[in-house]
Amino acid sequence: MSQVRRYLEPGPVVLVSSKWQGRTNIMTMGWHMVLEFTPALVGCLISSGNHSFGMIRDSGECVINLPTTALTDEVVGIGNTTGAEIDKFKEFGLTPGKARQVAAPLIRECHANFECRLYDDVLVDRYNFFIFEVVKAHVTASPEHPETLHYTGDGVFMVSGRIIDRKALFRPWML
Repeated sequence: MSQVRRYLEPGPVVLVSSKWQGRTNIMTMGWHMVLEFTPALVGCLISSGNHSFGMIRDSGECVINLPTTALTDEVVGIGNTTGAEIDKFKEFGLTPGKARQVAAPLIRECHANFECRLYDDVLVDRYNFFIFEVVKAHVTASPEHPETLHYTGDGVFMVSGRIIDRKALFRPWML
């Protein structure tokens, strides 16, 4: 039973950047999911023991950044350290970028950046589950399908695989 997560991890590992009272931080996160299309809602589980938890709760915003496999070592390093003790942008050689809708920084080395505002916090106290609205998206044009990391537990990642296009089989309103 303890290995279920190896099969059900919801998507690519992301880096979540935050800013509160002049300090920035980055956390590695694998527990997130799309909840709605319009408005664009994303649910994220952030442990209350994580330094980012308080920063995000207090600021009510963050940026969800999508790294590619080129940042695998940084993803692991960020997950193994705490922003309470180090500046993760500096420590891991990442470039903060100015967001347009939120104060939290983008991570320039990432393929995509999604600026988010807290939409609903009803599940935060009980489950550490935040619901964010994506208020601005930045996506690099190429490659269209980047190699992303998917954590399977026990220190092992899978890389996004080959693309299987079945668009022609879908009803238009289901796309």
